[in-house]
Amino acid sequence: TNLMAQEGLARSKDFKVWLMAEIPSNIILADQFNKYVDGYSIGSNDLTMLVLGCDRDNETVQHIYDERNLAVRRAIRHLIEVAHKDGKTVSICGQAPSVYPELCEFLVKSGIDSISV
Repeated sequence: TNLMAQEGLARSKDFKVWLMAEIPSNIILADQFNKYVDGYSIGSNDLTMLVLGCDRDNETVQHIYDERNLAVRRAIRHLIEVAHKDGKTVSICGQAPSVYPELCEFLVKSGIDSISV
C-alpha cells in the first residue's frame, strides 16, 4: 500500500488490487495477504506445477501434472475459504475448468466467484 501511495494510486471502488495465486506461499499465507488485496486470481497451470513440483512441459514428469490432483484441489479450496472469510473475491484462469468438467463442478461447489477459460 505504501508503494501504491508513492505512485499516487489508491484503492477505490474503481481500482481494485488482486493477487495472482500461482505459488503455494500465496495460498498458505492468504490470511496475511487479505489485508492488502481485494481478491485473488488463481493461475491453475502454474499453481499445479508448483504444488506438484513438476513441469507440464517436461516429458519425464508431465504424466504427474494434473490440475485435478487432491493437493491442488485442497490448495484451491483453502484459498477460497480463507479469502471469503474476509470478503475477498476469488477467480480462476487457465484451461483446466474447460478441459475437466469435474474440476469445474468442484470449483462451483467450493464457492469460486468466477471462472475464466
